[in-house]
Amino acid sequence: MELLEICQNAKELTGKMGTLDTNTKNQALLQVADGLVKDAETILAANQEDVLRGKKNGMPEGLLDRLMLNQARIEQMAEGIRQVAALDDLIGEVLFEKKRPNGLMIGKKRVPLGVVGIIYEARPNVTADAFALCFKTGNVVILKGGSDAISSNIAIVSSIRKSLKICNLPEQVVSLIEDTSRETAAAFMKMNEYVDVLIPRGGAGLIRAVVNQATIPVIETGTGNCHVFVDESADFEMAIKIILNAKTQRIGVCNACESLVIHEKIVDAFMPQLVAALQEKNVEVRADEASYEATLSQKENGIKKELLTKASEADFGTEYLDYKLSVKTVASVDEAIAHINRYNTGHSETIVTNNYQNAEQFLNEVDAACVYVNASTRFTDGFEFGFGAEIGISTQKLHARGPMGLEALTSTKYVIRGNGQIRE
Repeated sequence: MELLEICQNAKELTGKMGTLDTNTKNQALLQVADGLVKDAETILAANQEDVLRGKKNGMPEGLLDRLMLNQARIEQMAEGIRQVAALDDLIGEVLFEKKRPNGLMIGKKRVPLGVVGIIYEARPNVTADAFALCFKTGNVVILKGGSDAISSNIAIVSSIRKSLKICNLPEQVVSLIEDTSRETAAAFMKMNEYVDVLIPRGGAGLIRAVVNQATIPVIETGTGNCHVFVDESADFEMAIKIILNAKTQRIGVCNACESLVIHEKIVDAFMPQLVAALQEKNVEVRADEASYEATLSQKENGIKKELLTKASEADFGTEYLDYKLSVKTVASVDEAIAHINRYNTGHSETIVTNNYQNAEQFLNEVDAACVYVNASTRFTDGFEFGFGAEIGISTQKLHARGPMGLEALTSTKYVIRGNGQIRE
């Protein structure tokens, strides 16, 4: 189907979708979740095509991890949809209502955005998540995935549409643009006559291209140069556990730790222990001078020197999506915060500390969507936050910030009731 036709069909459905009752939406979502599980074999076969193609093309390990589906991940996708079905329906919610002296009743209620466009890379889970959240909020969604996951995306959208048909709902409430060319992507970004908002999900290059080229309003989901700051009062065992989780549980995700900041008073004692633990996971540490020397200070520490290098300035601002970690040594909480605010991408930052004052200062002064004390950055996720799923993690400050659930996919309108009033 031609791009223009897809967009026109989507726009025509917005009125119908905005008035669907809650029960109809929830039953359809449950049907879609069950359908994905039933169609798992077909989806996994399609995904295997994408994975094999990715390996052949030299796709990095972190991106392959994002691309790959298995039975457990399909079950998780389905569970996310079920959780969305269980959430309160925000559409039609009256936010306030008041009576003016002239008798007018002025109210404000929550409404869908309309047509939501998603441009994303090799993340087939986004296909299901985006549909569920948009459908629950009465929006129509147009998906533009990358060529790396095209077989997976076609299979998932086919399964969703089959379930919608069973529920006697129009299949076009979710559409996939199957042409993966840059020319079509560029044309899609300019469909502001039909598409109300555009959400990019992917690497820095994709997000920058959408922000720079789109004539449609964009909700920017940013890259994740996420930091862990180990304060001088930190419990070493807790800090190492948090860092290992944040860095190595899944390396190719935007909430993985890419940068470490350590207080200089503990660097000599902490770095050899940390690096030894990281090297068990084959993490390459790119350390500044102080942390580099501290790591090598113990002669018999068994450090693999090939996994320890000196950091360049560029390392501190790099989202690796790989088994790599930059390290910066600082003299104070103030210096740590200044370093993080300079190099972070506004995503997720954490402090490991036993000092209440330092924790509060970190929470108050670090400029990011999600700021943690004594916890892994990996929790920045719509599923973990209880949103059922997420449309993305916004690193901008207008409209939405952080994991975007149902509320981020709504707007509002004023509803005014009168009995013949005219303005004098």
